[in-house]
Amino acid sequence: MTTSPETFDCQSCGACCAYSADWPRFSLETDAEIDRIPAEYVSEDLGGMRCSNDRCDALEGKLGIHVGCRIYAARPHVCRTCMPGDDECLMARHRHRDILAAGAFQHSSAE
Repeated sequence: MTTSPETFDCQSCGACCAYSADWPRFSLETDAEIDRIPAEYVSEDLGGMRCSNDRCDALEGKLGIHVGCRIYAARPHVCRTCMPGDDECLMARHRHRDILAAGAFQHSSAE
């Protein structure tokens, strides 16, 4: 059974941005595209995004509550291609299922 992308709210999730420090790697970016990303968000080896633990440093907010990307307009290709409900999204959401479930509960309780 496939869930339609409309049921996924990326701004109340953030799981894909906190899945793995190895995931936000640069692969198809030109030097000009990488130069648009502020240096504080680029890893020391210049191969991808800087992460603290497994969370991308450009992600702000709280997983499962409300998140946003500080460099959304300049984000890497891997971030642009991760789509709501695709395999990568579902894999990341599964890893953070407890956090996301707790966030959904907090959000519904506040309404």
